[in-house]
Amino acid sequence: MSFKKISLLRGLFSYFGRSSFRARRRWARTLGWLAPRVMRSRAHIVRTNLSVAFPHATAVQRETWLREHFHLLAQSVIDRGLLWFGATDEIYDTVPIEGLEHLESLLASKRRIIMLAPHFVGLDASATRLTLFLKESATMYTRQSDPTVDQLVREGRGRFNTVHLISRHDGVRGLIRQLRNGVPIYYLPDMDWGLAGAAFVPFFDVPAATLLTTAQIARNFDAAVVPIMSRLDADTGRYHVTVMPPLQDFPGEESLEEATARINRLIEDWVRPEPAQYYWVHRRYKTRPDGEARFY
Repeated sequence: MSFKKISLLRGLFSYFGRSSFRARRRWARTLGWLAPRVMRSRAHIVRTNLSVAFPHATAVQRETWLREHFHLLAQSVIDRGLLWFGATDEIYDTVPIEGLEHLESLLASKRRIIMLAPHFVGLDASATRLTLFLKESATMYTRQSDPTVDQLVREGRGRFNTVHLISRHDGVRGLIRQLRNGVPIYYLPDMDWGLAGAAFVPFFDVPAATLLTTAQIARNFDAAVVPIMSRLDADTGRYHVTVMPPLQDFPGEESLEEATARINRLIEDWVRPEPAQYYWVHRRYKTRPDGEARFY
């Protein structure tokens, strides 16, 4: 690992961590303007996703969402400096949270907890704020291709508590092991990882390969599923995080596919008011049913 490279990255994000919101916003505006022009393949993915999910929106509206999305995404990247290196009091102020009483109640009753965190741009801010409340947590982790970046991300995510980062290559068993031990897990339910352990479930009325893991774990281990919602206010720089009440009767008598479809419908309801907040840069519709043309 290059010592100079890790030092440079630490210095850069440490600088962002010490910067005012106005300074971070200036950087984010510049990065957000550049990103779709430089990262054209990612811009293509965002445009494709928005056209698939919102076919009745005008092209002008979808382009507006695209610009807003890259601005919000850039702000979330810059703000990792605050999350990883900034003052704790400023993190509390920047990431207000409500609904912690739902987690407190479940922890007091020793209930197993799945914190359901859909891919919104405030995902990392939500996770960091929760580590300031929880003593221990676990989540799936995709190892970064660059070891220098990987080390920085791992250290940043585990800054405030014990965070068990379970490699996605190791599968869900490590996550279940932590859940059995009473550790709340922070689970992201809405990426396309292919059809292994997944099914085609509608997402904005289009079949999308969706892991059945949330419903499966909840059923097998009597775990409460607690949605964690986040919204980044671009004007104030605050990430408004909401811990919602546990899903009632989940998965109940539904099949795993039906329960997973219920989650997808909930995510749709959370996305529709502000589509730019959702993480459209991933290929949500990558895997297609046999014989169906690829979107990307």
